[in-house]
Amino acid sequence: MLTSTLLAVAPRTVDWSPSVAIVMIICNVLAIAFAKYTMKNPSAPPAMPSSNMFGGFGLPAVIGATCFGHVLGAGTILGLSNMGIL
Repeated sequence: MLTSTLLAVAPRTVDWSPSVAIVMIICNVLAIAFAKYTMKNPSAPPAMPSSNMFGGFGLPAVIGATCFGHVLGAGTILGLSNMGIL
């Protein structure tokens, strides 16, 4: 009884496709750009192995920006799939 109720309220999910990957990449790029201009100290230690590849970000900034990008991407993908675009 409870399982059928939980299945009834589960959101519609979309299978992986290149369009889903493009949406996630765009969301991560936007999150990194947002982090670049809003973080107080983006080069906080510990540093990344080759910091010029990561825009001078330290490890905490890279993890924070990409975590935010994935949360933003998951919400965008779910929203676009519920609207029928993806």
